[in-house]
Amino acid sequence: MHTQELADKIALKELVDKVSILADKKEVHAQVQLFSENGISETFVGDTSILKLKGRKAMEEAFGNLLKDYETIYHFNGQQQLTIHEDTATGISYCLVTLIGMENDKRIKTTIGVVYHDHFIRENNHWLIAQRTGHFNWQEKCEITLTTLVSPMIPQIK
Repeated sequence: MHTQELADKIALKELVDKVSILADKKEVHAQVQLFSENGISETFVGDTSILKLKGRKAMEEAFGNLLKDYETIYHFNGQQQLTIHEDTATGISYCLVTLIGMENDKRIKTTIGVVYHDHFIRENNHWLIAQRTGHFNWQEKCEITLTTLVSPMIPQIK
């Protein structure tokens, strides 16, 4: 593997992680800047496309509306496989998404298993996501209480 290919793989991994971190922090405007100007984001549940967005403006509005109802968001990125060809690349990334928010006066934790299929483009010597297809393969919901959010290793404040 050549030095440039290693540098590109590191840059693409950092790009995918940065997209997730910005979503976790609800910094949606900064997040969508990591997509190309006319980038596409499409979400599938099973074989059904439930959302297809084109362009940063559409993504910013939709992502912001989705995330506003959650008090806590975590993306845990796992394995990733990349194929690079000059100024384009494709990749598959696995992710566990955890969303915590209120539903019917109960604190609910939703965990989703996602596989992202990404197409990347290098513009002005920076990698961007040109197209991201998210396959939301499974989901688990459970009620949590404040005590489940506090570690048993941390002394309780009285």
